[in-house]
Amino acid sequence: MLASGRHAIVMVLGSSMAASLLPSLGSSRETPKLVQTHRISQPNPLQLTPELSFQIGVHAFLLWASVGFLMPVGIIIIRMSHRVECIKRLKVLFYAHLIVQIMAILLATAAAVLSLINFENSFDNTHQRIGLAVYAFIWIQPIIAFFRPHRGIKMRSAWYFVHWLLGTGVCVLGIANVYVGLHAFHERTSRSVRPWVVLFTTEVSLFAFIYLIQGKWDHMTKEGAILAEQVAPTGHLTSPSSNQKELTVAS
Repeated sequence: MLASGRHAIVMVLGSSMAASLLPSLGSSRETPKLVQTHRISQPNPLQLTPELSFQIGVHAFLLWASVGFLMPVGIIIIRMSHRVECIKRLKVLFYAHLIVQIMAILLATAAAVLSLINFENSFDNTHQRIGLAVYAFIWIQPIIAFFRPHRGIKMRSAWYFVHWLLGTGVCVLGIANVYVGLHAFHERTSRSVRPWVVLFTTEVSLFAFIYLIQGKWDHMTKEGAILAEQVAPTGHLTSPSSNQKELTVAS
């Protein structure tokens, strides 16, 4: 009974995805495809039509929004829950993490569909191979999350490690592939991508700083509390001059 139910769900999802792709498949026959080869430098740069330039821009934006922004935000949100004891706040952070990650998966899937329809995918270059791995792992992650064991079960620690490792790996691979894609675009078109590289590097550095601060926040808080306790008693100590004044008054 359970197997037939899962089979029905898979059939419904497959039919809905096929129905959503039919209009795009029809229009892709009339659009030029981006031919990608394994050669790094080419004597004839790719001539971008307005339509092809728009498709590349949409593809790049979707991948940046997915793996370059939403996924790091989702990781930071769930790390915030490690120090929260309020059940209500834990639920808010958990569902915020869930919603952000679902949005990231949907955007990455849209970028993959756009790439398959409008670009030639021979998977003989680094950008396409990394992208294929990211697309595969990005869909394995929610499956692993769906089978999350309850707290207190032995498998919980192993599940958490796999979930963390896969999520972090997808995020790192996705960010790396953004840089690879920008470099490939520059090599194919001879157009400068330096401003985008600088902006993206600034964003990644900010996320990395927040991530590191989250890991050390408890330690810094404890150190600050200990330092405050050590400094506080010194406020009650009297200076030698004040002791002399007290003796003079007493005499």
